[in-house]
Amino acid sequence: MDQNVQPVQRREEHQSSSTNCPNINITAQNGGQVSAVMLIQSTFHGDVNITQNFSSTGSQISVSQISAEYREFVVDKCKTVEEYNSSPGEYMLLDERYVDLLMIQKHREVKERKQELCSKGQRLQKVLNSRNRDEYQRTSINQLFSPDDRGHVQKAVLLQANSGNGKSFTAQKIMLDWASGSLYADKFDFIFHLKCKELNVTEDTSLEELLSYSIKPEQITEVLHSPGRLLFLIDGFDELKLQKTTHTSLTDPRKTAPPKDILIALLQGKMLPKCFLLVTTRSTATPALSKLLKTPYRFIEILGFSEKGVEEYFQRFFKEEGGAFSRKAYECVKANQNLFTACVIPVICWIICTYIKERFQEGADLTSGLETTTSIYVNFVSTLLENHCQDLSHPVRDLLKSLGQLAERGMLQHKVLFDETVEADVNVPPLPMFLCKTPFRKIVHSRPKFMVGFIHLSFQEFFTALYYVMLDEDESLRNIRNLLGITDHDKCDETSAHGRNLNLQCSPVIRFLCGLCNETVSTAYIMETETETYNLSVSPSIQTLLKKWILQVIADSGQIRDGKVGEGIVFILHCLYELHEEDFVRKAMEAWEEIHLGITFLSTTDCWVLFYCLQCCEQIKNLNLGRCLGITADKLRMLQPALRRCEKLCLCLEELTDADANDLVLALGEGNSLRYFRQHKGALSEQSVQSVLITLSKQKTVGVVGFPVKSISTETAVLLINITQNTEVTNLNIRVDEASDDNVCSYLGVSNSAGEFRVWISTYSTQIEPSLSKVRFTCPHAVISSINWRGFLQTFHRINSSTGIYEGLEEDLSSLLGVLKSVSGLKEVELGFFSLTERWASWVLSIIQVCTTIHKLKASISKEHSNDECVCSSLCMSKDDGDFTLTVYGISRPQTDPSISKIRLTYPHSDTSRTNWRGFLQTLHKINSSAEAYEGLEEDLSSLLGVLESMSGLKEVELGFFSLTETWASWVLSIIQACPTLHELSVDTDMWNGLILEEGVRLLEKSQKRPDCTLTVSGMRCHKPSDQCTVDPEKKFCPPLMMDLSCNQNVKLQF
Repeated sequence: MDQNVQPVQRREEHQSSSTNCPNINITAQNGGQVSAVMLIQSTFHGDVNITQNFSSTGSQISVSQISAEYREFVVDKCKTVEEYNSSPGEYMLLDERYVDLLMIQKHREVKERKQELCSKGQRLQKVLNSRNRDEYQRTSINQLFSPDDRGHVQKAVLLQANSGNGKSFTAQKIMLDWASGSLYADKFDFIFHLKCKELNVTEDTSLEELLSYSIKPEQITEVLHSPGRLLFLIDGFDELKLQKTTHTSLTDPRKTAPPKDILIALLQGKMLPKCFLLVTTRSTATPALSKLLKTPYRFIEILGFSEKGVEEYFQRFFKEEGGAFSRKAYECVKANQNLFTACVIPVICWIICTYIKERFQEGADLTSGLETTTSIYVNFVSTLLENHCQDLSHPVRDLLKSLGQLAERGMLQHKVLFDETVEADVNVPPLPMFLCKTPFRKIVHSRPKFMVGFIHLSFQEFFTALYYVMLDEDESLRNIRNLLGITDHDKCDETSAHGRNLNLQCSPVIRFLCGLCNETVSTAYIMETETETYNLSVSPSIQTLLKKWILQVIADSGQIRDGKVGEGIVFILHCLYELHEEDFVRKAMEAWEEIHLGITFLSTTDCWVLFYCLQCCEQIKNLNLGRCLGITADKLRMLQPALRRCEKLCLCLEELTDADANDLVLALGEGNSLRYFRQHKGALSEQSVQSVLITLSKQKTVGVVGFPVKSISTETAVLLINITQNTEVTNLNIRVDEASDDNVCSYLGVSNSAGEFRVWISTYSTQIEPSLSKVRFTCPHAVISSINWRGFLQTFHRINSSTGIYEGLEEDLSSLLGVLKSVSGLKEVELGFFSLTERWASWVLSIIQVCTTIHKLKASISKEHSNDECVCSSLCMSKDDGDFTLTVYGISRPQTDPSISKIRLTYPHSDTSRTNWRGFLQTLHKINSSAEAYEGLEEDLSSLLGVLESMSGLKEVELGFFSLTETWASWVLSIIQACPTLHELSVDTDMWNGLILEEGVRLLEKSQKRPDCTLTVSGMRCHKPSDQCTVDPEKKFCPPLMMDLSCNQNVKLQF
């Protein structure tokens, strides 16, 4: 009977014959309630009245009024949240911090769980994004009690999540949203939040007493009268200390019993069977809970933050600092694979954000690097131990060693999931908050069993490293030597461990070992309570072993196995960063003759690590980032203070804009050697490129360096060329990617080495006349300053910017020729044309006559630019020991005959000026431009023969035909007869589809040629005795090709 209930007033008159009826009055006063009245062993005739009398100030309260008052209480209690590091009175508003978590209903297969456990960084987020789909039955807190695909609504929901994944936060959010009217407002009149951790007490109580903390005791019976409108949120089932026997017959909410029995009665549906249940738990307790929870129930798992969730959390956490700061902080963490992996866990996300905020408040720059990865993991372990592991049954050290044993076993066996019986193999039960359990079926129709693993592979790696440093010193050193690949033979001399034995599969464990040797981490408290304090203490011998091993790997860095030089070096840099010991880092960095990172993608974190290691050194000898990928302008800005101290530097940037040019200038410094530089995207303005060129002029040497630019003016071009006067340059060039008449050229490159200077100038011109698209020449370095570069470049630009033949063209050609003639010691000249017309061919030939020091001259067109105006595709001239060699390549056309694809002539240089080159080229062009044999062909062949005959001292001739026909064989024989000094003549036929025809062979075999002249014929020849292959002009380029037919063989015939 509730309080304020008056004693029962009972009057009985037992008169067998009397008709008088007894009167029984039960009265409740002052707002009290009369409930559960029992009248035993009495028989009454008449009225029995049970009434409630209220004082004049009271009034009857309905369930809706009780619910409204309770909601106000819940809002006040749940709207704020204290963080782990909050000072007394500090709190955060839950709605301002809470971010929706990734929840799914589908049980994943073991292979899917392994994929989640082993993936890291962006790859992990990609996996999680694939889970955020309908096929995995994604859900949210407002759908926990929605109908399933059969239309049924389960009265129980099991909400599973790993440690730190937001179970309790989610429970508080559900309470707040319901109380605020935005969640389940029409479904539940009351939601009661029961925290299992607070119910591990032995004092008996009742459900009504448990709920009386928030609802007046006299109102509870009325509330419980409608259990179908109640939801019990049982939070943290895994923290409930259950006995082996979980049977209970408890059904009455008023009956007292241990709190655990009351929870069991609710879970099993024995007490208030019509009420709804939402139970949160870690996966390690799911097997036990699934045996207790009334069925059917819905299973939901929280996977943590999605990538979008992590970004939103950063935005909410750094709301006061502004969007730009939160974005920058997020990008910094996203670039760190290990930290971004850990950010899936909300608690670690909070730890990282808290650290970033502390650095910001201290005035530190985010780009200077985050805390070591190991320190973040140690902080996470410490946070969970101090806040979720009170009243431990074993010392913390023993519990952590048990975790380490499991972790090491998994690493050695390459497993991330074990049979759950493996937990019995360790001396002390491992801490469950770092583990997860995954159901699986071995036999169809059998009840699912469970596999156990760490909440992520990275924690398995961390606890393996932690286990090694917690062992006795001798055992610890033995295990670490095995991990590092140091054999028993090398025990006395750890420095004999070779870099070639570096096993990158073990690199995370080694990196964590280095991090645990960090002085700050090694002295950190893992757990500190009123009864126990445990801190890490790493043996100095372990630190010594790791340091010697690192130095040896550096010494053997060129021998890292699998050719993963870049990966191996980046890994060693991370080890140095985790150690965070400046004196040793300096010693290690100085041991590198060249830090060559190879083909490696450098994340922001990699650049932080590299910068930290570089800034420990007073001077860096040789840093090669020339093949690295992913170095953006932001990363350049981060590395810049260290790069400027590199004596030799190779660098490759993803993109460089005008806004970043000054960072490059600062990074290059003065008096160093830029051995290599390239950028994949972006283009510099004229002002920016001139700033960079001025900086290059202050380098000791410039290697292979190229810049895309927006434009090339005469001033910029001259500035670039002048760099070579005082600086040794291997290849310095600038280029524009789009044609423009404003550019003096589209490409300009220079080099000077071994006393020689080379310049390349080209343009995008596509016009037929005039069209000098490229000039390249070589001369002595000493004459650079005497060349009129400004005039030369302007004339080159004027020729190519004209839309046709113009009045001053001949004068400009003479001007160019004059510049070339003025270059003392000019050695090689290469010219490119859109169309090598008769005008240009004649001009080219005049160069060799004017510039007597030239020993090689080449003029050519691009294949795609050939046209009917071209007299040839290429002219090559060279001088060697007084001999002059001229090679002319014809235009490739689809006809088979007539066609002279190549003529190469070697004769004394003294006869060059007497040769009618114009007539020679005109006749050759006429022959090659005809689609078939024509009336004047014999006359034109005689004309060519006349030119050859006029060359006194002609020594060698090389001819190219599509096929060797009788006509060409006859002409070849006539050349031998007409040129008495000729001692070697060779003929080549088309290697793809041409043939040495038998008609030509027979003529050569029966002919009487001069014996002092060697004749060689090379090409494909059909060896069938009859029905031999012939050439079809219509099918010249159609398969099958002659070279593909088995009857045709490549031969070399001599006559």
